Amino acid sequence: MAPKVLVSDKLSPTAVQIFRDRGIEVDFEPDLGKDKAQLAEVIGQYDGLAIRSATKVTEKILAAADRLKVVGRAGIGVDNVDRDAASKKGVIVMNTPFGNMITTAEHAIAMMFAVARQIPEASASTHAGKWEKSKFMGVELTGKTLGVIGAGNIGGIVCDRARGLKMKVVAYDPFLSEEKADKMGVEKVTLETLLTRADFITLHVPLTEQTKNILSAENLAKTKKGVRIINCARGGLVDERALAELLVSGHVAGAAFDVFQTEPAIENPLFDLPNVVCTPHLGAATTEAQENVALQVAEQMSDYLLTGAVTNALNMPSVTAEEAKVMGPWVTLATHLGGFVGQMTDEPVTAINILYDGTVSEMNLEALNCAAVAGIMKRANPDVNMVSAPVIAKDRGIKISTTRQDKAGTFDGYIKVTVVTANRERSVAGTVFSDGKPRFIQIKGINIDAEIGAPEFSDGKPRFIQIKGINIDAEIGAHMLYTTNKDVPGIIGTLGQTMGENGVNIANFTLGRAAAGGEAIALLYVDHPVASEVLGKLEATGLFQQVKPLQFDIG
Repeated sequence: MAPKVLVSDKLSPTAVQIFRDRGIEVDFEPDLGKDKAQLAEVIGQYDGLAIRSATKVTEKILAAADRLKVVGRAGIGVDNVDRDAASKKGVIVMNTPFGNMITTAEHAIAMMFAVARQIPEASASTHAGKWEKSKFMGVELTGKTLGVIGAGNIGGIVCDRARGLKMKVVAYDPFLSEEKADKMGVEKVTLETLLTRADFITLHVPLTEQTKNILSAENLAKTKKGVRIINCARGGLVDERALAELLVSGHVAGAAFDVFQTEPAIENPLFDLPNVVCTPHLGAATTEAQENVALQVAEQMSDYLLTGAVTNALNMPSVTAEEAKVMGPWVTLATHLGGFVGQMTDEPVTAINILYDGTVSEMNLEALNCAAVAGIMKRANPDVNMVSAPVIAKDRGIKISTTRQDKAGTFDGYIKVTVVTANRERSVAGTVFSDGKPRFIQIKGINIDAEIGAPEFSDGKPRFIQIKGINIDAEIGAHMLYTTNKDVPGIIGTLGQTMGENGVNIANFTLGRAAAGGEAIALLYVDHPVASEVLGKLEATGLFQQVKPLQFDIG
């Protein structure tokens, strides 16, 4: 029986035809995604679901999807898909990460022009029969300084277009290397420097804990008088109320927003203010972009349903069905190794070196590389997947090298991931035992044996058992806090009191030390991510050498 796909959002007719040409039965119901009850009633009939942003693939929908094998999102954003529920259900979630880059970058440039010359207001005035030529005094872009926050795929295109307009470009991106910045023709600067120098500021970062409210009231106050702010990335990156106040005071000369903290944006502090351009999330709204992502998602879903090939999946590696049987545990290991070292690295990464020893060196190393690099890059870009990760790393000037070697030690095979920055190298190694369970075996050159995400003790809970040569017994949770300190009195009390005063509930608390008065560590398993303000309070005590929040996908 031929696979059956439901298209529940408005998708190109050409994409629908691709399914049919490939021998897949398809139902085109572009308004069905808006009716959750009806979608839940019929979803059990389908092997694939092709969507855009209107369809919400919730845990309830997935529970009714007994046949569903793949969800394909035409576009990059998958906020409307419960990825955790999909993974537990065994449903692959695909997207098209590169289809909207140019159109979103061009929209940011268009918004910059619009706010520079007050085009929307001038247009409205002229339509009203007025001829207010002297009222709308704009500014040229030539010679102005553009501050780009986030110089990844989209931000990089904006930088290129801005340089073509003869603008000076400064970029803030912790993961942008100096070498890559030089090649792009931009100046890499700190956020503080960008705020004080830029005539225009445009944002091109995902919404994460690190980027949320990056243009806070405090940071907006540091900006150059007369600055113009453009946000075509994500709502929540800018304190909209603080920006409105600065627009009224005249400190900020204008703003152009395509995204808002609350969408649909029916009400907003920026509305009805002079020289503020607002559009209803039009970043990807071009004929070319809509067509490109629709065709891509149709081809990807067809390939998977007919051949098992996986492309641009967010919750599954890009490997063949045959390879997956053997490589599954090693892919999991590579992802965890990358995730660990990525979370521990705050500086721009210049190189990633991956060593494959013994049996694993004969496997599909491209897929394993993708898994490791995706784990490293996920901190900077939560939307990264195993296909897009190497491309993003290359665009950021990160060199990736792979080494194969014959068995060189106790283990039949292992993977070692080394991240290189301007100041240091950080490495972690792991293996997969005969029981199929991945383990960390070395961190920073110190041998350990820490099972990853699989039961070891009788209670069925995974543990770290040694870090930096210090013995511990720490249950692994989704949200953890890792600290290092000298073994002195008061550490436990400081940690407990600070957590308690800030409403952080500790599920598990583990301590270890090398020797009395020597190096010591603590691992806290907490119910929710620890806020940056709380981390700052711990650092301010002067008792800790390192305070690092960690996250793990414990499935």
